[in-house]
Amino acid sequence: MTIAHLLEDFEINLMDPSRLRRMDEDTLEEFRLAAFEQGYSAGWDDAVSARSEEQGQLNATLARNLEDLSFTYHEALSQMTQSLEPMFESLIGTVLPETLERSYTHHIVEQLKSMAREQVSQPALLIVPAGVSSALKPLLSEELSFPVQLVEESSLPAGQACLRIGTAERDINCSALLNSIGEAMDSFLQQAKEVS
Repeated sequence: MTIAHLLEDFEINLMDPSRLRRMDEDTLEEFRLAAFEQGYSAGWDDAVSARSEEQGQLNATLARNLEDLSFTYHEALSQMTQSLEPMFESLIGTVLPETLERSYTHHIVEQLKSMAREQVSQPALLIVPAGVSSALKPLLSEELSFPVQLVEESSLPAGQACLRIGTAERDINCSALLNSIGEAMDSFLQQAKEVS
């Protein structure tokens, strides 16, 4: 048995008119439509694939940029905080105490005025640390229209005062305020160092 039937015969003329088949117009149109659909589908798949790949690259780039930006922000915040630390220390150690000391007497007068509006025609008593009354007396007589009994208490620390009008009483503690501000600033600086 020969294998000739399995091999292609090159002697046959493929352009022989007897071998050509004619397609009718409908079959030819179906063939064209099928080819168009196949090409369109392949093009659409390529476009979707390219768009997905482009979107993935954009997302990756955006994520990298956000990460870089976040790192840069935290780095800048850390450097700014560290550079401002000496200023904060100077502010809390020097400027605020001096400012509170200068505004201490004015703060007392404002508190007395406020309390006097609430407790009309009641006796007023002001207890202050030793050595403060000399600076406070002129201001009290200038700002207040009612008499205030001024008492110095040697056991009262600087920056504190006790105001009493009738049954109302208020304590002024500038030292506690300064300590509170200092603790808040120390906490902020510590947290900023831990973030970096």
